[in-house]
Amino acid sequence: MHNPCCFFFLLCVVLPTCLRPVSCEEDGWDGVVVTASNLLALQAFKQELVDPEGFLRSWNDSGYGACSGGWVGIKCAQGQVIVIQLPWKGLRGRITDKIGQLQGLRKLSLHDNLIGGSIPSTLGLLPNLRGVQLFNNKLTGSIPSSLGYCPLLQSLDLSNNLLTGTIPYSLANSTKLYWLNLSFNSFSGPLPTSLTHSFSLTFLSLQHNNLSGPLPNSWGGRVLLVVLITLCCIMLFCLIRKRATSKAENGRARAGGTSIEKGVPPVAAGDVEAGGEVGGKLVHFDGPMAFTADDLLCATAEIMGKSTYGTVYKAILEDGSQVAVKRLREKITKGQREFESEVSVLGKIRHPNVLAMRAYYLGPKGEKLLVFDYMPKGSLASFLHGGGTETSIDWPTRMKIAQDLARGLFYLHSQENIVHGNLTSSNVLLDENTNAKIADFGLSRLMTTAANSNVIATAGALGYRAPELSKLKKANTKTDIYSLGVILLELLTRKSPGVSMNGVDLPQWVASIVKEEWTNEVFDADLMRDASTVSDELLNTLKLALHCVDPSPSARPEVHQVLQQLEEIRQERSVTASPGDDPNII
Repeated sequence: MHNPCCFFFLLCVVLPTCLRPVSCEEDGWDGVVVTASNLLALQAFKQELVDPEGFLRSWNDSGYGACSGGWVGIKCAQGQVIVIQLPWKGLRGRITDKIGQLQGLRKLSLHDNLIGGSIPSTLGLLPNLRGVQLFNNKLTGSIPSSLGYCPLLQSLDLSNNLLTGTIPYSLANSTKLYWLNLSFNSFSGPLPTSLTHSFSLTFLSLQHNNLSGPLPNSWGGRVLLVVLITLCCIMLFCLIRKRATSKAENGRARAGGTSIEKGVPPVAAGDVEAGGEVGGKLVHFDGPMAFTADDLLCATAEIMGKSTYGTVYKAILEDGSQVAVKRLREKITKGQREFESEVSVLGKIRHPNVLAMRAYYLGPKGEKLLVFDYMPKGSLASFLHGGGTETSIDWPTRMKIAQDLARGLFYLHSQENIVHGNLTSSNVLLDENTNAKIADFGLSRLMTTAANSNVIATAGALGYRAPELSKLKKANTKTDIYSLGVILLELLTRKSPGVSMNGVDLPQWVASIVKEEWTNEVFDADLMRDASTVSDELLNTLKLALHCVDPSPSARPEVHQVLQQLEEIRQERSVTASPGDDPNII
């Protein structure tokens, strides 16, 4: 049945080979001036545009500055233009056909301007083109079918223009295309089945068009028809101005119960100065690394979560490597000098059960990013509660996580003199081997007093805050032990501390059950299946957890005592420990 409809699909099957970001420019100038053919093409490009704010004044006729950082929005390699990046510049006019002479062009980013006219078919002649970002303009006409023959095209965003015609079947030929956004145009005709069967696409947005056609039955579980969804995939664009943040928020498209959120870029506009030089400061803690500031700011990213401290993104760099980027909220951090002094200490902390900070970035307008190792299995909270209770987690895995957590906290307390102050299962991250690592440690040192008070209040709302913090207002090692005890109870019960049970929190609920001598009712049903072999371990761990959450701080154990008891509990079983389980690692 062919009914006219609008489509917005989030593809569920994400192949590893698809997850490649749009290629970003190399840092610095290689000393080669722009070629004659590229210079002519750039001059034609400028001539066809109206530049009311004068951003293109630097594009002088000599061309000597084109590849050395003197021309706004231009990046080169070996005299070939590889990036044209001019978003948010108020440009009018049209895109010249001469753009097809830029044979080295990898990225064309002209989004959020007022450019009209048609998309030049000569774009399809560019063998190195990876990314085309032309959304939020006034483009008319149809999509040239030649675009489908760019062999390296990965990202094409033409959303929110005035485009018409049909979607060319040739786009399915782009075997590397993983991001396609054609929403908010006036496309008509059938939805190309060859496109919907593409195995490379991980994002396809076609809403607010006049397309028709059924969904292929073969998609089955590969497609989710989104009725109410907030999309978490975003692009971290280079050279975005500060006002991009507010415009992006105001530009969220909503219709018919379906919404798209482009997200807030981890770094706001002005982070890369005109001419392409980084306006901020990127500091690595482990010596030179594979990514530069430009690489980081150009990475494909998706929002992983938000907290009192800020927003965390998963960033995929050009070489395919992944990092976690935390953008700290504005106005909650200390001044730059004090911030840098403290973060330089945190960045040197290394332990198998503590999440390593790899770098930090300070933007020219006060933006602060922290770069960490990416943990593929996410947080302990999502591991326990995100997959549903039907996902079984055995006791050895939970005990291993508990020991890892105790080791990491012991190291922070004893070796670094750091009180975490916000220890929750959301701040315990798991790597590919389910090794636990403590995150967000020491961030209180970077924050203002008011910000730290908010963090403590949030921890209380989530069920991890020690009762004395309502008066003390400042965390200490004993409040960390309380939070550790709550997480141990979480591992035993698989209940979220933030969910009230008959009006009481998790420690109170467990204590009441134990008092009534219904202890077995406390444990997660998965654990009770092996009760004959692990019952003593469960009971001893429960006693330890209740000891940690004792209302009296002085009655709680020190972290080294917690670690010792966990090791003794585990040693009760004749299980050969793996090298990563060495209890002597602290």
